[in-house]
Amino acid sequence: MEDLQGRRRVVIENLRPNVDLGRFPIKRVIGDILTVEVDAFADGHDHLIVLLLHRQPGSGDWIETPMESIYNDRFRAQFRLEALGRYQYTVVSWIDRFHTWRHDLTKRAAAGQDLSVDLLIGADLVASAVQRAGAGSHPGKAADVAALKKAEQDLRSKTDQRQRVEVALDQHLLELMEVYADRSLATKVDPPLEVIVDPPLARFSAWYELFPRSCSPVPGKHGTFRDVISQLPEIAEMGFDILYMPPIHPIGDAFRKGKNNTTEAQADDVGSPWAIGSAEGGHKSILAQLGTLADFQALQKAAQSHGISLALDIAFQCSPDHPYVKSHPDWFRARPDGTIQYAENPPKKYQDIYPFDFECHDWQGLWKELRSVFEYWAEQGVRVFRVDNPHTKPFPFWEWCITSLKQKYPDLMFLAEAFTRPKIMYRLAKLGYTQSYTYFTWRNNKAEITEYFTELTQTDVREVFRPNLWPNTPDILNEFLQSGGPAAFSLRLVLATMLGANYGVYGPAYLLAENEPYKPGSEEYLNSEKYEIRQRDLDQGTVLRALMTRLNAIRRAHPALQSDWSLQFHPIDNDQMIAFSKREGQDLMLCVVNLNPHSPQAGWLELNTVLGENWGSRPIQVTDLLTDQQFNWTNGRAYIELDPQVATAHVFQISR
Repeated sequence: MEDLQGRRRVVIENLRPNVDLGRFPIKRVIGDILTVEVDAFADGHDHLIVLLLHRQPGSGDWIETPMESIYNDRFRAQFRLEALGRYQYTVVSWIDRFHTWRHDLTKRAAAGQDLSVDLLIGADLVASAVQRAGAGSHPGKAADVAALKKAEQDLRSKTDQRQRVEVALDQHLLELMEVYADRSLATKVDPPLEVIVDPPLARFSAWYELFPRSCSPVPGKHGTFRDVISQLPEIAEMGFDILYMPPIHPIGDAFRKGKNNTTEAQADDVGSPWAIGSAEGGHKSILAQLGTLADFQALQKAAQSHGISLALDIAFQCSPDHPYVKSHPDWFRARPDGTIQYAENPPKKYQDIYPFDFECHDWQGLWKELRSVFEYWAEQGVRVFRVDNPHTKPFPFWEWCITSLKQKYPDLMFLAEAFTRPKIMYRLAKLGYTQSYTYFTWRNNKAEITEYFTELTQTDVREVFRPNLWPNTPDILNEFLQSGGPAAFSLRLVLATMLGANYGVYGPAYLLAENEPYKPGSEEYLNSEKYEIRQRDLDQGTVLRALMTRLNAIRRAHPALQSDWSLQFHPIDNDQMIAFSKREGQDLMLCVVNLNPHSPQAGWLELNTVLGENWGSRPIQVTDLLTDQQFNWTNGRAYIELDPQVATAHVFQISR
């Protein structure tokens, strides 16, 4: 055992927050206050100094904050996150002999003991501080050294013991001794922990997905970026702040899929946007029918004027026509007959898509090229990416790729489209993904919703995993929406917007409550927009449009709904109804939803679990923000009845 290691007496344990003992960074957004707690103790009864250290991204200087003892050797301190990027934080602690001596001296003086030797011990401690001050670089060093020397002399030479005690207990001397404390035997958490600080949009966002090629007002005509611009006012009016578009790149001709995913395409079939690459170009090119790069930049500028960020889909896969296939055939896996292995999910075959071989010999070249795809679009001003199937690419690639990208562009956001096993989803979040799709789409009954969202919001998972709730996607039309009718769309929209601070919808299909599957038992849409242009009359979706607009307005007006961690579920004596609340300061929101889209449901809600026991039976006033109706509740209980043909939910603002 090394000499210093054997002499360090302070133990530091249970530092929180952390992810996997500091292996991965936690996540916050700019402006947050990070609260850090730790256990720190030593043998005996000596006084401990415990400091929280943090430094901003790119800074080499540590900022120190004293940690306050809260209970049972537990300490706490905070600091504000004022810049995007990776902060570092750690804790350092040591036994402070001067504090200990000073504390004991006070008790001995009160007992009237002879302090002559004790005062000399203190003088020696101050003398040591003089040496440290002389060797240090503190800006006030000269004045500090002089003050310390005088205190040492007074402790040794003053004849009046009372005066020497006054010197020993002088507050300025204590402060100087803290500045020049002996840290040679300090215990420090090393390596330091990290926190990724993201833009506010990482915590609170509303996503609207559409296919640009379906946006033309002319029936049968391929839509363009300019057509999308014309739809921005309506999207902004509904309250969405992220517009997500599937891949905008050239689409391959070889093995192009036809309507409803048929393997034989007709001459006018447009193919799947995820079959990326043709003679026109690849992942850094734009499908000519959508427009030019200048048109894309015009769309981006127009979106920004409406307070909307564009999100691009990044799918690391290629059509057989992608330029990579010719220039880098070694990036793909060859079969024994010399052909390239296409994507499969047996028995399904995707001959129009070639996956990359991340185990190829030129894996480093592949990694760099794929990262350059993000870099290219980041240079065009894109800051939000939805990544297709990240769970089918190696974890080390994502950690390297996202970490290096965010060093240059700390405001980048990445949404993981990873409908896979929980541990894989959480690992992707640890590796740097800002948000993630979830199992919300398939959590429909009370027990499932309660269990799942308690895990997401009340366990350590929340330190890295930001859920983004989607009731539908172009790939997923679940059975609940297929069979539940319009009420199912309403109640699932309320759940998505109120349970999650981040949510999204595949917008046009949701507005029109499209619910016809490709075939019984399938979650694929009939006439899926993934394989054909679908021009719709969105004016027919007025009911759900009004609900979306109202819910988004409520979310923006209430801080309680703009984060996830305060979510609490409350007892209501009907398993087909669910009640939950969110709170931020004095803003208290309560949501009650009828989970049965087919029949009315009623139940008694226990208010004390929402308001706290101290409210007793006092009356409270609530307002349903969906209808502006006001109610007065008394006796600690509330009777709730919801008919899905009239209203599937209440969103109550509680006036305290």
